[in-house]
Amino acid sequence: MIVAIDGPVGSGKSAVGRRVAEALGLPFVDSGLMYRVVGRLAVERGMDLDDADALTRLAGATTVHIDGRCVRVDDRDITGQVYAPDLSAAASQVAQVPGVRLAMVAQQRALGRGGVVMAGRDIGTVVFPDADRKFYLTASSDVRARRRAAQIEERGERADTDRLRREVEERDRRDAGRAVAPMRPADDAVVIDTDELDLSQVVAEVLRQVRDA
Repeated sequence: MIVAIDGPVGSGKSAVGRRVAEALGLPFVDSGLMYRVVGRLAVERGMDLDDADALTRLAGATTVHIDGRCVRVDDRDITGQVYAPDLSAAASQVAQVPGVRLAMVAQQRALGRGGVVMAGRDIGTVVFPDADRKFYLTASSDVRARRRAAQIEERGERADTDRLRREVEERDRRDAGRAVAPMRPADDAVVIDTDELDLSQVVAEVLRQVRDA
């Protein structure tokens, strides 16, 4: 079984996907981590993030291994680096490069063999258009900014909710407006507004939809 969970930043798709996968006995893959890996490597190497050809070559030469929350490139564990909040902009920028997306989508499809719950922004529309079940989680920018602020504060850091809201809205514009694989619900996706729902309620609704199918 393949379950696709898409949605904008801060909609809760990764947290929901992880719990849904555990309940279904399937692996979980956060596809966004792959673009974070490419962004991380590009920044490390001092690459120009506007150089599409160079980024395409980098993505084509990079094999990402995801095991739960652990992320590796070849034998190098870079988990602690790809989750850094300041990497979001670089990840969004490299994700707009067609060659990068082609390379990462091929790896995502390989990870889905045998069944998977995968979260992202184009899983139901591009990566697995024939997924058994598709979901699109959404929430207002205010709610999503507060959620991200709470995550940052849990790490003992200070969070500026107004700044985070602006960042969320800018990320939405980039992801929905990109020429390749823009963020949008698949025509046959179940759209769930999570503004008034907590994590357990969203997970329960996704599982109900999967099991009733």
